This record gives sequence, C-alpha cells and structure tokens, in this order.
Amino acid sequence: QVQLVESGGGSVQSGGSLTLSCLGSGDLASTYDMAWFRQAPGRERERVALLDVTTTTTTTKYADSVKGRFTIGRDNAKNTLYLQMNSLKPEDTAIYVCAAYRSPAFSGGWRYWGQGTQVTVSS
Repeated sequence: QVQLVESGGGSVQSGGSLTLSCLGSGDLASTYDMAWFRQAPGRERERVALLDVTTTTTTTKYADSVKGRFTIGRDNAKNTLYLQMNSLKPEDTAIYVCAAYRSPAFSGGWRYWGQGTQVTVSS
C-alpha cells in the first residue's frame, strides 16, 4: 500500500530556496502521475506543479504563480518526488502536500496524499 511523507519544509527569507521531498513507501510506480499542491490560510488549494506521465510522454506543468521558480522532479530509485523552490516570496507561504495517481474516481481527483509540510517565507 502506498504512503507519502513530505519533508524539507521550514522558514526562509524572501529570495531564498528550499527543496521539498515526498518519500513514497510501498509500490509507488513510476507510471503514476504526481503533483505538489499548496494550501494557505484564506486561499483556495492550488496545484503548483504536475508530473504528467502517460504511456508515451512525461511532461511537467506549473502554475503561473511559480513558473520559472519551482521545479518538480522524481528519483524512481529512491521512490521520492522533489520540489525545488527558488526565489521564494512571502505569498509562497503555505502547507505543501504531494499527491500521486491522478483519477476522478478518488477524493480530490488523486488517490494518494501526503500529510503536508509547512513552508514559511518572511519578508
């Protein structure tokens, strides 16, 4: 059974960088779509980065708010998804959550979710 655990969050000043990790246990297949979401107080949940895997392609997509600053990646040998976050801004402050296995059959459109890790960016 797949479980996802995020780590790497913390506090950083504006302009700084953080790298988040999402460690999967169980059979986290390389064919699963994976994504990073964030949830901030008073804001709607936002998908910030997507790793879209099909039988023919593997592509990445980013929210306009983070494009050019964030990079999603995966190390299949370590069953780990990463989010490299550069040039951080106070508005990036949120709880960041990873997800795997995109499907409309599951709550929120994804089968597996992590617990989240807090990122705080000060001015």
